Order: sequence, then structure tokens, then C-alpha cells
Amino acid sequence: MEGLAMLKQLIGQLQELLDLYDSHPRLHPPPSASASSSSHSFILLPSHQQHFRQHPRCCFLDIDDSSVDDCCGLVMAAGKSGSFRMLEPLKPPPTKKSRKDRCRGKSSGMPCTTEVMEQQIWKGFPADLFEAVIARLPIATFFRFRSVCWQWNSLLTSQSFSQHCAEVPQVNPWFYTITHENVNSGAMYDPCLKKWHHPTISALPTKLIVLPVASAGGLICFLDIGHRNFYVCNPLTQSFKELPARSVKVWSRVAVGMTLNGKSAIAGYKILWVGCDGEYEVYDSVKNSWTRPGNMPVGVKLPLSLNFKSQAVSIDTTLYFMRSDPEGIVSYDVVTGVWKQYIIPSPVHLTDHTLAECDGRIMLVGLLTKNAATCVCIWELQKMTLLWKEVDRMPNIWCLDFYGKHVRMTCLGNKGLLMFSLRSRQMNRLVTYNITSREWLKVPVCVVPRGRKRQWIACGTAFHPCLTAMA
Repeated sequence: MEGLAMLKQLIGQLQELLDLYDSHPRLHPPPSASASSSSHSFILLPSHQQHFRQHPRCCFLDIDDSSVDDCCGLVMAAGKSGSFRMLEPLKPPPTKKSRKDRCRGKSSGMPCTTEVMEQQIWKGFPADLFEAVIARLPIATFFRFRSVCWQWNSLLTSQSFSQHCAEVPQVNPWFYTITHENVNSGAMYDPCLKKWHHPTISALPTKLIVLPVASAGGLICFLDIGHRNFYVCNPLTQSFKELPARSVKVWSRVAVGMTLNGKSAIAGYKILWVGCDGEYEVYDSVKNSWTRPGNMPVGVKLPLSLNFKSQAVSIDTTLYFMRSDPEGIVSYDVVTGVWKQYIIPSPVHLTDHTLAECDGRIMLVGLLTKNAATCVCIWELQKMTLLWKEVDRMPNIWCLDFYGKHVRMTCLGNKGLLMFSLRSRQMNRLVTYNITSREWLKVPVCVVPRGRKRQWIACGTAFHPCLTAMA
């Protein structure tokens, strides 16, 4: 109310100023208003309207209760400066611009204008240049752009667009995971946007439990829990294929590896399964058939005692599998058909270990537990000595959360960027590790759409997203 009192004082000063001129109109309250009324509106008597027009710079305020606060700032300014600036009668007060308009003006430095794309210029834009630009867009942005026109929507089946996508350097892989609650619906994690996606692969069988076991070139290989049927799918485009039945009936657990025939899935891919008794087969997507190239060489000790917690690592045309007795690695070249065995002792006190790969280097990751302390460690295989050398470990402040707890670890990806699922009775944590930059990051909680319950990750695999990979 202090501002209202100052406003009355200002109007009184204006009244005194007008009293100096007998011909000037006076301010009178409306007849219906009372002294104790809460309304403070003032009107100009009609008898003086004609003379008032001779003084265009005089303007009187129409103030009610709803605008008292708006005028207080003006009155306060007048009280401090000792002068009152009249508003122009034909010039409205400046309006406040929105934040978006202010930011746009600051960024451009020029008044906001609407740019018009000249049709004569853009209609002759080379189509191959369009495809080269679109191939370098983020995956989520591309799927939004598909709705622009029929031509952009048909890029997924374009041979030239596939070649442009093959020329784009591969960035960090995505992760396709399976949760405990939804074994037949996966959850994909994009580490660039730090966002979970929940695709639905309708072609996968619903009556069988199907798990991701390998990946290459944007394609993921699935195997049912009974180790009988193989499926290949691109989770981004839903391109799907059920592989033909295997010629060798092996119902025991098998390890699976996948590699490309060339730089991309355009040239096809190969899938290898191998059992502990030495049985194995290779699937060639070009021939769409399984073949048995030969028998396991005598130098490889049987049974293989494969470490099924560790996914196979693919480097060029060679697949690497981890074994436990004796500790080491067995490898198979899908081009030459040659098996090799490497005896490599594992570090002591190591559990839940698995192979990984980065730029042609073979890595080992696992939980190092001693007494009540547990830590995630990273090793690199030294080619000269065939020994593991520790190169990094999880920050100590994170490892303190594991102290005294029975922690289990699952590695969900082994292609340069690793994802670990660390769980115990008291916690379930997802962490990524970039082998090149040695950066540890916590992954946001995975929650199903329209739900609040956090999901526990059971298994998964890493894959490089590719829009044009066909199963």
C-alpha cells in the first residue's frame, strides 16, 4: 500500500500543477465512488475534452486494483528521479519479448526474419549429397526424417545409401539387453544420448525364450534357450531371418561367434557355433546354409571347457573364445578354417571374467575379489609374453559400495565400449567403460514404458547400429 500512497501523492502534485491554469481540465472522482472505496479510477469530465486535445502530451492513468502492482514500479522510479515521464498517447508501452525471441536475437545479432528456401535452387540439389548427409545423422534423427517424404523413407532399401552408411566411421556401439521381467522384449541403450529404447521385434517367437548371443555389422544373432534355433535381426529396422536347421544335432550348450565377410553386412556374414566336445558348424549368409569345414585339430585339448559367460571376440576374420581348463583362448579363422589354442593363465582372485576387444587388442575384464574388497579390473593381453597386464580399474570410491557384499558381474558388451551389470541383494548397478578414453560412467536406470519399476538386466550384447544392414 506504500506504492498506492505514493501514487495518490503524485496525482495530487499533478492536480496542483493543473490548478495553475484555470482553463485546464480537473480530475474528479466518479460520482458513485466514495472516499472509503477500494476503487481508484479517475475520469476526465466531458466539458474539458476539447481543450485537453490541445495538450497531446498529457495522459491520465486508468488504474484499478489489478494494476496497482504494475504501476508501483513506475511510481517508485518517479519518486527517485524527481521527474515523471509522460507516455506518448499513440505509442503503447513496450511489451516483454519471450525468452525464445530474445535468445534468437542474441544468437543472430539481427532482427528475426523467416528464411524462404528457393525451390529453383534446392530442387537441383544432388541426391547422392543428400544421402551422404543423412547417413551421418544420429539414428534417432534419421527415423524422424523418414516421415518427411516417400523418397527419404525408401532410403533403407537404397544400395547407394547403404554404401554411404558403410563409409561413415563407427562410433560407440549400442547395447541390446534382456531384462528378467521381459525375456522376449529387449531394451536398447544409446550411450551418446544416454537414453533407453524399448523396441518390439514382432518376428521373434513368443513361446520360446530367445537370448542375444553375438552381433556384427548392426545385426544381432539370437539363440533360443534350448540351443536349437538361430535367428538374425536388425533391431532398428526389424529386418529378420530364421536360420535353417543345423545339420549336427547338438543339444548341449554352445558358444557362438559372428563376423562379417567384408566391411559391412552388405557382403554377408558368418556365424560359428562350437560345443565343448569339439563339434562346430559355420553358417554363411550368402549361401544360406550350415557347413562343417572339418574336425577340431589334435593339438586342441578336449573338452574345451568353454567359458559361456564370455562372449566371443571378433577381430577381422578371427573369432576368439575363452576357455577355463586349461585357462586360455581358442581361436578360429572363418576364412582359412584354422583353429589355434593359447594357454594364458588368468589373474588370481578373478571371477566373472570375460573377453573384450578394442582396436584389434584383446582385453580381459572381471571382478577382482580379495578378503571383503571387490573391484572391476581391466587387463590387456601382451602378444609377446601371452600374459595379462592390468591397465585400469574402477575408481576406488565406486568400489567402496561393493565392500562386504557378494557382487556378481555380467559384461553386456565387448566392443570398445563395455557395459557391466553389477548386482547383489542390495543393489543393481549398470556402468559403462570406454577402453580408449578410460572413462567410467553410470548408466541411467532402465524403466519399461509407462512403468516405474526399475528393470534388472539379465544379459545382452553390444552392436554398432546400422540402418541398412539386412538379415
